Amino acid sequence: MNYFNYKRRKAHNVEIGYITLGSNHPVLVQTMTSTDTLDTEGSVAQCERIIEAGGELIRLTAQGVKHSENLKNIHQALRNKGYNVPLSADIHFNPKAAIAAARYVEKVRINPGNFATVSRSSDAVEYSDEEFAQELQKIEERFVPFLDICKEHGVAVRIGVNHGSLSERIMSRFGDTPEGMVESCLEYLRIALAHDFTDIVISLKSSNTLLMTKSVRLLIDRMDAEDMHFPLHLGVTEAGGGEDGRIKSAVGIGALLSDGIGDTIRVSLSEDPEFELPVAQKLVDYVALRQDHAPIEAEASDKFSFFSIDKRITHQVKNIGGDNVPVVITDRSKINDVAINPHFIPDYEYVGNEIPASIPNGVKLILDYQLWTDKIDQYPLFTVEELEELANCSSKLKFLQLSYNDLSKDSLLDKLSQLDDTVIILTTNHINGVGEQRAFMHQLLKSDCTIPVVLNRAYSEDESENLQVKASVDFGALLLDGFGNGIMLSNDGAIPAVDLDAYMFGILQAARVRTSKTEFISCPGCGRTLFNLQETVAKIKESFSHLKTLKIGVMGCIVNGPGEMADSDYGYVGAAPGKISLYKKRECIEKNIPEGEAVERLIALIKEHGDWVDP
Repeated sequence: MNYFNYKRRKAHNVEIGYITLGSNHPVLVQTMTSTDTLDTEGSVAQCERIIEAGGELIRLTAQGVKHSENLKNIHQALRNKGYNVPLSADIHFNPKAAIAAARYVEKVRINPGNFATVSRSSDAVEYSDEEFAQELQKIEERFVPFLDICKEHGVAVRIGVNHGSLSERIMSRFGDTPEGMVESCLEYLRIALAHDFTDIVISLKSSNTLLMTKSVRLLIDRMDAEDMHFPLHLGVTEAGGGEDGRIKSAVGIGALLSDGIGDTIRVSLSEDPEFELPVAQKLVDYVALRQDHAPIEAEASDKFSFFSIDKRITHQVKNIGGDNVPVVITDRSKINDVAINPHFIPDYEYVGNEIPASIPNGVKLILDYQLWTDKIDQYPLFTVEELEELANCSSKLKFLQLSYNDLSKDSLLDKLSQLDDTVIILTTNHINGVGEQRAFMHQLLKSDCTIPVVLNRAYSEDESENLQVKASVDFGALLLDGFGNGIMLSNDGAIPAVDLDAYMFGILQAARVRTSKTEFISCPGCGRTLFNLQETVAKIKESFSHLKTLKIGVMGCIVNGPGEMADSDYGYVGAAPGKISLYKKRECIEKNIPEGEAVERLIALIKEHGDWVDP
């Protein structure tokens, strides 16, 4: 792939009803119902709302054969109403349900982590090479009859790997790693190809955006080596709801779309499914604007790996660079707004060429050099035309605004390498700003220049969701690459500055580089959900939002619950109707608690482990 110039990854066509997935077709948006699949009327009504909201493929859970059989009634009811949107069945644990569903829908999703779960004859955790191969043979024996039914009925298959539900066998050999997710998928792909079945779509999902993006990139590399070109479904699982869910989804999905990866996406929010679709479409449309953009001339550094989680090494200038978390710079240069959210206080405030009447306590100012005077906690910003002034400036911290094109100026890279008191603020006006800023960072890598860099992006948005999506895509892609010692979000629209600050902190948290608030990893809900998800998430947030260093999972059922608990500090998981199980990471601590007692019991559990602080 080209790191700098946008182009869709090659993917062969897969027919799903009347739609086609593949790199020669638009990226499609989809979602999943949250109704009981045995409720024909309710499921059809929700499908209609999804279709009206722009859904191009609809998934319904089918936890048993009865649910799969009822897909026939739902499918027929929609066709009788004149809707031809393809339906997909979501299957976990039950190959018989998958075989039944394949007779009635256009696509069936299976999870390699539990599709062909094989009972062990012993409690041993380790698998010998012989045992590992024997279990793979048993998987093939269960998988191939399902593929045969799909062939017979012209049904596509999604091999959907979830970080939270890798099989015991894969975990024993690879752990819950990108390599484990990739191998879990490749095993099924090789079996399918050996039996001449290619109508397959792939997904590798996690609630961890860094793990999700690295896993997908690694899978593509491995597939390319074996001449496989299956289309990809992208999504961040358990992203949550509201602002956080939108930002987290856009960071993870947007980073891969920016690479040209992805043929269909689902934004998973803890909200009604029809609210996911506008967000997904905005993501797709925004990245698609880069198609056929002006070329970016750049060369990748051999010091960079798309599969690594390493961050670019930089030296430290005050609290920027080195081992410091990325800073947040609020841009108030064009906003007459002195308000500060006490929960999201930026590290620096850029005010341009006018000092504000009120300066919040603890916030350091950045001013254009012409206005700067040598005062405490006030620092100058220089342009590339002011390098001589920068060299003669006595400030212990200086900012230099640059773009990629500035690197073509004589000896600039050499000069940057000699600056030990300067931080770059990296701007771009390119339609593919991600590619251009990547090119700048790779040039620094190639030159062994360790100067810290703050990423700056500018927008003109009046609508919050639009800005959340665009900024999360643009900053997220660079942050997940390991680039950026801070971010600065500029916007000349009507969105309040305090909201912009909150978005920046949210983006940094979604990219796993700075924690500023409690992270709630909550599923979007489906027909398996065992409690009112939206009410429960609201209740959990009300009780635990002050625990800013913790990740708390809220899962409607056990399909991904225990696995995703590994990425959470504590988990609240539906165990049965009216019953909740509580987790400490992957370990179930208390089972089948009455739902009415579960919040208080979770508070007690957190206190017991020393992680509680009073609000």
